[in-house]
Amino acid sequence: VQLVESGGELVQAGGALTITCTAFGHKFPTYALGWFRQAPGKEREFVAATHWRGLPLFYSESVKGRFTLRRETGSNTMSLEMKSLKHEDTATYYCVMGRPATNDDYYREREYEYWGQGTQVTVSS
Repeated sequence: VQLVESGGELVQAGGALTITCTAFGHKFPTYALGWFRQAPGKEREFVAATHWRGLPLFYSESVKGRFTLRRETGSNTMSLEMKSLKHEDTATYYCVMGRPATNDDYYREREYEYWGQGTQVTVSS
């Protein structure tokens, strides 16, 4: 399985951006999907995730109301729509795929066995 992110770029604060993840070698259907991010000098953190059925959706408090995770049923792609971007959203964003057993597990890195290489999102202040 290979996860490939795309769409990261430089954007102004207050702007919007959508990044996409495509899976090669495996279809999404029965896997949970999500995004983590890592800013320079900081630990990697959870951003958003969803059950393979598309619900429920999980978001970190820092992005709730601004970011929307979308996946197309039967498709091998998903996206993260980001609005009202802030400088602190600057990070490398990683697409992940796994099988969390509980709702709490969706927030944990170790529950995701497949990771992309990341796409850089830079928000200028």
